[in-house]
Amino acid sequence: MHTMPGSNEIRIEMGAVIAYRLFDIAYAIDLPKVEAIWARQAKASTRARLTATPPKAMAFGVPPVALALEPIDIPLPDGPVQASVTARLYDFGAVTLALRVPVRDMAWSGFSRLTNDIDAAVGTEGEAPIWRRLLAGVRATVAEALIRPTSQAIEEDFLAAVVFAFDTPLTATELLQRADLVPLLSGEQRPLSEASRTELLRQRFSYYTDDLTVLTWDRAFVCEPRGETDVLEVLEVANAQLLEMRYYDELLDAELPRMYDLVEGARRLRPLFAARRTANLARRFYALVAEVTELTERVDNALQVTEDVYLARIYAAALELFRVRPVTAAVERKLAIIRDTYTALYEESSGGRAELMEFTIVVLILLELLAALTRHST
Repeated sequence: MHTMPGSNEIRIEMGAVIAYRLFDIAYAIDLPKVEAIWARQAKASTRARLTATPPKAMAFGVPPVALALEPIDIPLPDGPVQASVTARLYDFGAVTLALRVPVRDMAWSGFSRLTNDIDAAVGTEGEAPIWRRLLAGVRATVAEALIRPTSQAIEEDFLAAVVFAFDTPLTATELLQRADLVPLLSGEQRPLSEASRTELLRQRFSYYTDDLTVLTWDRAFVCEPRGETDVLEVLEVANAQLLEMRYYDELLDAELPRMYDLVEGARRLRPLFAARRTANLARRFYALVAEVTELTERVDNALQVTEDVYLARIYAAALELFRVRPVTAAVERKLAIIRDTYTALYEESSGGRAELMEFTIVVLILLELLAALTRHST
């Protein structure tokens, strides 16, 4: 059902539009040091946790540190709106910046329009300088906690439209009948085909009769009458995992051609020098594999899901929609290539050293024989 604005239009009593931008800023972040830095400025930081989910059901591997920044104004067509700002730092080197615009007593059509206006102002289409200014401020503040800071502009964005209360209680079924989610989730103003509408609403989830989560690859609608934010936490972590896996995928993409060139260069050397060069390359590749494997394991374990079936379903759907698993598989394939190369180099290096040792022994034996013959002749 495509509901048009009118006197029967539902109203949001309390909600929010949240724009996320995620950046990779370091190899790792020392979170206790971040907390200490923030405390020195007489500001409070918090460790993120799932509010409604028992720790044994789903929990952060290492909870990120959340920092409350100064609010900012976002310029929109109907005038500027104020947004609260938070930065969340993950131990595996990612930071999430979130702009949260509160919504109160707003008609559904206005809520949908506000969502799209915010996306146009700060989303991928707008490329607003807001994000760069906020990121620069965070980097400068926590600089001493960054372990091997990165300069590559790897980033992800996501938009969430959240409703905590309507003016009248609605079930998820009634909400889908009375509110057109498609313009909000697609950002499109022109009517979509039925096939497109069906596909857009395919990934939807409810646990109780009155909650609803609908996911797309870059947006989500969340109706949570109990005010819980666990779904938003899960979606943020899934985006952070995508960000980091993309970073390592690009890192290995750049490393593989260099690896082939180095191996070829080492094999062109004379055997006497090739063994040492090959051994050094083997150690380098082993260090790279160990480093990437350690960090990707940390990323994989960022959120541990055990017993909460509802959040687990949303988390799995987010990983699928955001293409985290294909990117992870690509990273693993490239790591396998480097591991195989390391093994071949190690064996080649060991063989080269054995040949050199045999050659040295033969030379020593010949020298000994020569010395014996010389003594005998005299």
